[in-house]
Amino acid sequence: MYRIFAVCLLLAFTSNFACAELFETKDYTKRNEAYLRDVKKRDAKRKYNKAKEDRLPSGKMTVEEYERLAKHKNPESPEDLKPIEIPDVPVDSEMKYVPHPTYKIVRYNDPPGSVELSLKKNFYREKQQNAQGIVSPDFKRLVYPAIYYSPDSASTSAELFEIPLDTNETELDRILKAHTSNRTQKPLMETSKRIDNFATFRTLTPVDFSADGTKLLVKQKTGNSYDGIWETDAFIYDFATGEARELLEVRDAITHHWTTYRGLPLYEKRWDIVPLGFSVEEPDRIVCTAYAYTGAKPVFLGVWSIDINGEQSRLISFENADIAISQNGFKIVKSGVEPYTMVEEEEKQLKELDKKNKKAQKQAEKDYYKQCEIDYKAELKAIDAEYRENIKEYNRLKKFKSSTTYNDAVEKYREEKIKELEKTIEKEQKQIEKLNTQIDAIEEKLQ
Repeated sequence: MYRIFAVCLLLAFTSNFACAELFETKDYTKRNEAYLRDVKKRDAKRKYNKAKEDRLPSGKMTVEEYERLAKHKNPESPEDLKPIEIPDVPVDSEMKYVPHPTYKIVRYNDPPGSVELSLKKNFYREKQQNAQGIVSPDFKRLVYPAIYYSPDSASTSAELFEIPLDTNETELDRILKAHTSNRTQKPLMETSKRIDNFATFRTLTPVDFSADGTKLLVKQKTGNSYDGIWETDAFIYDFATGEARELLEVRDAITHHWTTYRGLPLYEKRWDIVPLGFSVEEPDRIVCTAYAYTGAKPVFLGVWSIDINGEQSRLISFENADIAISQNGFKIVKSGVEPYTMVEEEEKQLKELDKKNKKAQKQAEKDYYKQCEIDYKAELKAIDAEYRENIKEYNRLKKFKSSTTYNDAVEKYREEKIKELEKTIEKEQKQIEKLNTQIDAIEEKLQ
């Protein structure tokens, strides 16, 4: 009997407290403060749940987040033009042995003039190809040609791009980690993209850097897929000025010499030049050979040179002798395959690393959720403290209003507030003095 009575009494008290919570007061200000407190708590709860979801993003976004991500990027802003970081692809520790190629750095233009563009089988299907790049002598930039195919006219065009290399890496890693996503927005050079001539190709191929790395020798080949190469032109790209100069004068000098002094009108014949590179003896001059295709066997037209400004052409020799050509640029080639024992040992290390990473990941996840909960509870505590302070101030002001006129009430409220602040300041000053005394005692002991 007493137990039933106690249960009923407990239910009555509980219901009364619930009603008191729902209908706490008729005072509008207090109800409004309680409502604002509840709204802030709901927002804090929503923020807490979203923070936990953001640990493993689900793809959900608010309109504000979507609009921020979809905002137009200003190409003139350095922040928007920062290089894209290429993520490292994780290696599965369970992966069995796969031959891993090794690489080494070699000279690019070796032997001189041998660099040619090599198109892959799938070029005409994919309609684009990034060809072999050349690295500057200081390993700070990589230049490569991008070749494009237009199926409507069966024509080919090209552009030359630069990729800045990461100077914090080793020389080999700089080249291996170079990525086209970090290339210059504007090409250094580009060929004509005219499609009026069917099956016409225009390609760009880097030949070599100058010894100081400030200039690049590039050859442009123009021709037709059914008719062969029409002509090869030499260009000098100056990185200081950002401009390319075509060395037309060397072709004019060769034509003039053979037409005037040898009686061979080259303008009526098919002939071409082969840019070899920069001269060792005179680094500011370009060396090239010339050939006439007048029969079954090409006719050698001599070794010629021209300065980088295109102002003076010279005949070096009529003999196809070895000429000292500098080799300044670099490239990487496959040098072999990692031995099985090394890969097997790497697999063991990866398994150990996987265990450590999983353990660290679990701990990081645990710490993250714990910190979210701490922040959430701290925010709730701050909301409750703010609510209590607002109610306290309201009750105090209300007490003064009920006992005197409005102006006197405000004045008394201000006086009491000042006294309270003075007490707080006095209390804090005492704490500071106490800390200073402790510091002085510690310094005396240290002395």
